[in-house]
Amino acid sequence: MRRIPTVVLLVKAPRLGAVKRRLAAGAGDVAAWRFYRATTASVIRRLSGDRRWRLRISVTPDRLAHGTRFWPRGVARMAQGAGDLGQRMARAFTMVPPGAAVVIGGDVPGITKALIGRAVALLGAHDAVFGPARDGGYWLIGLSGKCKHPGLFRGVRWSTAHALGDTRARFDRRHRVAIIESLDDVDDAEALGRHVRAESRRSESRRRA
Repeated sequence: MRRIPTVVLLVKAPRLGAVKRRLAAGAGDVAAWRFYRATTASVIRRLSGDRRWRLRISVTPDRLAHGTRFWPRGVARMAQGAGDLGQRMARAFTMVPPGAAVVIGGDVPGITKALIGRAVALLGAHDAVFGPARDGGYWLIGLSGKCKHPGLFRGVRWSTAHALGDTRARFDRRHRVAIIESLDDVDDAEALGRHVRAESRRSESRRRA
C-alpha cells in the first residue's frame, strides 16, 4: 500500500507584535502582522484538500496549536515544541506518519501546489529535496521515509547565507539530493516592497487579460 506523503507547514500564531520581527523593524508591527496573517492563510488554502499529500500545521507557541481562533477547521495541527529552528524541524519530521515528508515555512508567498507536487514527486526517487531561498537558506526541505536521521540539523547556522550549505553538508555521495525552484521569503521592508509591487503587477495583468 502506497504511503501518502505529509506536508508540514511551520507557522507562528499570527498575533500582532509577535511575528516577522525583522520585517516589523522596518515596516511596522501592523504591516508585518497583516503580511504574515494573509500569507499563512493563503498557503493553507492552496495546499489543503490535495489528495497527493496530507497537510499538517506545526504551530508555535504550543498553547495556540489547537482551537480555531487562528486556524481553519479540518486541518490537522500539532505543537512545534521547544528549541531552535533545527530542533523544531527535526521534531516535525519525527511526529508525522511513516513515509516521505516535506517541511515548509509559512512566510513564503510564492508557494504553490505545483511546487509542492514537484517536491513530493522527486522524493519517489531521491533521499532529499531542497527549495533554496535567495538569501542562502531554504524554504522547503523534503526527506524520504528512509532519510530522517536525527542529526541532520545540528550545527546549521540559521538565518545566515550558510544555512542551505550547512544542511546539505550532512548528506554524502550515497544520498540522492534534488533541488527545485528558488523562492523569496519576506524578512524585511525591502523584500515586502518587492512583494507588494509584484502582486500589483500580477493584479494589473489579470485585469487586462
